[in-house]
Amino acid sequence: MLTTIARQSAAAVRVLLVMTLLLGIVHPLGIWLVTRLPGLSGPAEGSVVRAADGTAAGSSLIGIDPVAADPAADPWFHTRPSATADDPDGLGPGDATTSAGANLGGFDEGLLATIGSRRERIAAREGVDPAAVPVDAVSSSASGIDPDISPAYAALQVPRVARVTGLPEDAVRALVADATTGRVLGFLGEPTVNVTELNLSVAAATG
Repeated sequence: MLTTIARQSAAAVRVLLVMTLLLGIVHPLGIWLVTRLPGLSGPAEGSVVRAADGTAAGSSLIGIDPVAADPAADPWFHTRPSATADDPDGLGPGDATTSAGANLGGFDEGLLATIGSRRERIAAREGVDPAAVPVDAVSSSASGIDPDISPAYAALQVPRVARVTGLPEDAVRALVADATTGRVLGFLGEPTVNVTELNLSVAAATG
C-alpha cells in the first residue's frame, strides 16, 4: 500500500512540475514572443496613442468625448453618445471605467425622445438642419466608449473644427482621411474614423 501511495505521489509531483513548466513558463513566454512580432506589439500593449511630444494620450480603442473649454468655440471632433455620460442626452465624455449601452428597444419612448434631443443639440452645434445629422451621431454604441464614428459624422463636424481652429477645411478633411480606416478586407463592415487619433492630429496641427 505504501508503495502504491509513493508511486502515485511521485507521478502527481511529476505532472505538477511538467504542467508548471508548460503553463507557467513555456506558454506565457510563447505568448509574449508572439506579441513581439511586427504589427502585434502595439495592440498587445493596449494600442496606446501618443501626443506630438511623445507622451501617452490614451488608447485608439477607447473614445472619450472631449469637452471644449468654451462650448461656443469647440475645436474638437466628437464621438458617439454614451449611456454612461453625466449629460442626460448622453453627450459628453462617458465613464471609461464602465462599459455599457442604453439597453433600450427601438420603440422605447424615452429613447426616441433622447434621440430627438440629441439631434437638435448636434444640429445646433454644427449649424446644420437636424435632418443632416447622421444616425451614429445620435445613437450610443454598446460599449459607450466607441472611438469610431462614420465618415459622414466626421464630415459634418469639419466646418466647425476648421472655423474654430483656423485651419483650412481642406487641411481638416485631410486629417479626417488620415484617421479613416476602410472596410476590413475591402468588403466587411463600413469605413470608420478614429476620433481619438483625429483629435490628436488636430491638436498637433494647431500647436
